[in-house]
Formats: sequence, C-alpha cells, structure tokens
Amino acid sequence: MRSPSTPCAAHRGGRRRLLAAAGLVAALALTATACGGATDDTADGDPGAAASASGAADGADGGVAIPGDIKDRLKEHGIDVDAWKDGGWKDWDRDKWLSEAKDFVNPVIEGLWEPERMLSAQEADKTMSVQEAAADQGVSDPAPAPVEAEAERTPYHRNAAPVGKIFFDSPEGSMVCSGTVIKDVNHPGRSNLVWTAGHCVHAGGGGGWYRNIVFVPAYNDLGRSEAELTGAAPQEIAPYGNWWADWAATSNGWIEGGSASGGSGAAYDYAVLHVQPEQGAKSLEETVGAALDVDFSAPAAAEAGQMGAWGYPAAPPYNGLRMFKCLDAPGRLSLSPSLPTMYRIGCTMTGGSSGGGWFRVVDGEAKLVSNTSIGPLDNTWLAGPQLGQDARALYENMSETYGGQ
Repeated sequence: MRSPSTPCAAHRGGRRRLLAAAGLVAALALTATACGGATDDTADGDPGAAASASGAADGADGGVAIPGDIKDRLKEHGIDVDAWKDGGWKDWDRDKWLSEAKDFVNPVIEGLWEPERMLSAQEADKTMSVQEAAADQGVSDPAPAPVEAEAERTPYHRNAAPVGKIFFDSPEGSMVCSGTVIKDVNHPGRSNLVWTAGHCVHAGGGGGWYRNIVFVPAYNDLGRSEAELTGAAPQEIAPYGNWWADWAATSNGWIEGGSASGGSGAAYDYAVLHVQPEQGAKSLEETVGAALDVDFSAPAAAEAGQMGAWGYPAAPPYNGLRMFKCLDAPGRLSLSPSLPTMYRIGCTMTGGSSGGGWFRVVDGEAKLVSNTSIGPLDNTWLAGPQLGQDARALYENMSETYGGQ
C-alpha cells in the first residue's frame, strides 16, 4: 500500500549483526540470525506457550478474553465487543469508524489471519500522476532512473530478520503493507515496536483507523511460490507468529492531511505500532532476534549517502509473497513549498512495499531513516518522509507510554 506516488534481541554470544554495510556502503545487507525458532529449512513459529495479545488474557473457556479497559473504549463508541469479534468490525459506518489519535482499538480475534486469508489480501495502492509529482520542481531533483528491485536472499530470518509484512482490514477489504522491527530505547533487548507508514494504519483525513492490524516478521521465510504455499501450515508463512497491534501512533499531519493519493500528509506518512503476540510471552525483539535503531537526524538528501528500501511488493508484476530491496542514492521530492522535502530513490517495487523501512549507514551501523510512502503510476521510483523531531517525539511517546506493556 502506498501514498502519493505509490504510497505504497538481545544478542547471544555477540555473533549477531542486525545491519551490516558491505563494500564502502555501496550495498546494504540486512543480516541477522534469529534467536531460536527458524532454521534454514524450517521455521518454528511457536515463540512461547502463554497467550498474550492486545492485553488479552485466557478466558474461562480457554479462549481469549478482551480486557475491561478495551471493552470500555469500544463501548464508548457504541461498539459491542462480542458483536465486533463476530464480524462487527466489517461495519464501516462513519459514526463507528474511529479516527482520532486517542481512539485506536484493535482487539485480538485469534485465528482471523490464517494463511489463506493472508494470501488473499491485496495492496491498497495510492498513486500520483507525473503532473502531481512535478508540483514543486523548483526544489525537487530530477526523477531518478529506475532501479530494478532485487529479491532478498532466503531464509529471510537470516538475511532480513527485522523486515516483515503488515496485514489489516479496510473498507475495501483485506490489505497489506510492510514494516520493520525497531529498537525500544527504554526497553533494550525487549522491543515490541514496529515502524511502518501512516497510511498502513489510518486512512487519513477521509476516514479513521484500520482494523485487525497484524505484523508478521519474516513472512514466507523461504520465499516459496503460491503453489508451494497451498495448504501450508501457519508456521511456514508466519515463522514467528502473528503480532497484533495493541497500540498505534501516526502523525497529526497524516491524520489531518492524508488522502487516497497521499495528499499533504505524504510528507508525514510514518507510524509506530506496539505489538503483542497472538500466542507467546516473549517480546518481538527476543523472538525475532533483531531490531534496528531509528535515525531521526533527517539529513539532506545530498548528504545522506546511499539508501536501501526493503519490502513486500504486491501489485503486478509482484505478488506479495517475496521480499525485495532497492539500493540508490536519494534525491529530493517536494510536493509543495509549505511541506517538508521527501527522499526519493529509483525503485521498481509496487504497492505492498509501502511502510517498508529505508536504511542508511551511520557511523558504521545501518539505521532506519525513512519508509516507503509514495511512488508514480509507472513504478519507477519511491519516496519516503524525512524523520525529524516530530517523528522522534511520536516514537519516544510510544516507547515511554506503551513500551513496557
């Protein structure tokens, strides 16, 4: 899913490097060996025995019980919890489409995101015309030459462990985006935070929060084809299980200015999720064995050096089953003189890659510096927001307020 153009662990034995630069920063390689779970040939998707999701606890009948505070928040908006879990979430009545930052509620519906449902989810492509992309050519650099997306090596848990796929429900149906496990400064080694795009969690000025938001790290770990995944066991598609967002935060700029084609919110199109496992007790970082720092210095494009973008493109010619990456030196994209300049790189990834992290090397360590937001109709480049002080404040509030939950 994208916006304006194509809005598309604790270390053990000291052996793990989450991101490594190869050859004078000419290429970025996401490298990680997962902390227990997946192997080269198989993936153990059982991160633990205790059920824990969105603050959920075991019910008397062995099912998942939604905590009282979440029930109360739903009831405030006239939503019956049982009806919601039985399919009421499909009701997109304007009065029940929660939109304000304080309104996010995402109760776990265990078993909802089964492999077949994941396979049927579509990219929610947001594209802009060439004319729209050229709105402020006085500041924008010339459009970059296309860079052909390169398939990431499998298994993903060894080559790109922090990267995963995000699933959610919208009025148009089940949708997909990409996301990245990031470090939690207040809870080192135990992060439950995921970075993605704002339009992957909230519809912007025309709507509200999406529903049933789930993060699946190292989705389709072995990069198998659709035919090979027919009848696949859940752990083959989700080696580390499903991680439900029990809280989400995106910028006011996206909530107020985001639109079906990105709009003025594109420059603020970023979000942070706090997640908990549908099954299990360990943190996301401990389970996956990987998490990345975020660089909020917002360097100018000319000073940023080479960047790499990772994600799961789902619109043709891709099908969302495999992870891809693009490496390029960024230029500037300005949608309006009144908006912050965005980064832009050449890349042929399509919708579904939205929200996927962009990485650059800082002092010898690769860090997340942006995320895929928008791209053109011809899928020749991607653009992402600069992450400055507003993005840092959103991240720090998420870490301080929800990180320890």
